[in-house]
Amino acid sequence: MNLEQRCQSIELLLTDVDGVLTDGGVILNNEGVESKQFHIRDGLGFRLWRQAGFKCGLITGRNSQVVRLRAQELSMDVVRQGIHDKATVAEEVLKQYGLQPEQLAYVGDDLIDLGVIRLAGLGIAVADAAAEVKAAADYVTKTPGGRGAIREVIEVILKAKKVWNDIIQTF
Repeated sequence: MNLEQRCQSIELLLTDVDGVLTDGGVILNNEGVESKQFHIRDGLGFRLWRQAGFKCGLITGRNSQVVRLRAQELSMDVVRQGIHDKATVAEEVLKQYGLQPEQLAYVGDDLIDLGVIRLAGLGIAVADAAAEVKAAADYVTKTPGGRGAIREVIEVILKAKKVWNDIIQTF
């Protein structure tokens, strides 16, 4: 199947956080408070995705209050933190929503993401992902993690589904 064909069945977009929604950096201040930087275009991308009627969420290996707040701000359907077996959790989420693996798009950047990338109907690696992740992916973004890669993915899928032009008419 080509990319456009893979996009047709996607109903759920899940993503890693560090290295995908962020550039992979984690800032800790002297009190141990963590901060992360998210790209605003990714946020609008998620809003457009939800406006088109699709579900989204994240599965991350770390636990972070910052991530919980960002996910809440974006009204994400799925927020799973502290997960080391991401493929098992992705399978649980698919079952929860009555979806099949071919209806899942997953975006990752590092080795911990390989299981879900292989499971998903559309496995995606960001431009600066580990070589093994890029090799396993169906699509590699032109944009690095934390710099709008999710927005790129959402545009690719919504354009393939022929709904992008309808969605942007709201602006």
